[in-house]
Amino acid sequence: DGRGRSLPGHDEGFFLWPTLIDHATPSMKSYQDEIFGPVLQIIRAETFEEALSYPSDHYLGNAVSVFTRNGDAAQRFVAEVAVGMVGVNVPMPVPIGYYSHGGWKDSSFADLNQYGEDSIRFFTRTKVVTQRGRTACRPSSARHLSSPLPGRAALWHSCGQSGGGRPCIRVM
Repeated sequence: DGRGRSLPGHDEGFFLWPTLIDHATPSMKSYQDEIFGPVLQIIRAETFEEALSYPSDHYLGNAVSVFTRNGDAAQRFVAEVAVGMVGVNVPMPVPIGYYSHGGWKDSSFADLNQYGEDSIRFFTRTKVVTQRGRTACRPSSARHLSSPLPGRAALWHSCGQSGGGRPCIRVM
């Protein structure tokens, strides 16, 4: 788990090279603390429920990424996981700077909640879209939002599945 190692010239700490911690477990200090640095921890799960429980049961609720080939499982994970930023098949679930973001639980910014429909509206002009046909998340409604990035748009929709109408954001 990295204890007892030091970087020459930085023996007192406060410096960390980009680091990958594979096979992390909840008993590891690196899992228990919130690390702000170039650190990626990989926790392997045998079942969907196990994968969902690790971030949802943690006292911090900042960010998590899930890697899967199962689109239905990915959308269920997005809807049910109790964290503020979720990535699907991306190593960093943090959105680009133009979109608001933040964690939940003990990883939040005091009383500020920097995401949600109102923060998206601040940067966008909405357009209502009615669509027929199957989509990855089968939204019950969808709204295309203009984006501050040239040639890109965000799609906000309400997932009508097990998510109970929780908002999802997609960048296209």
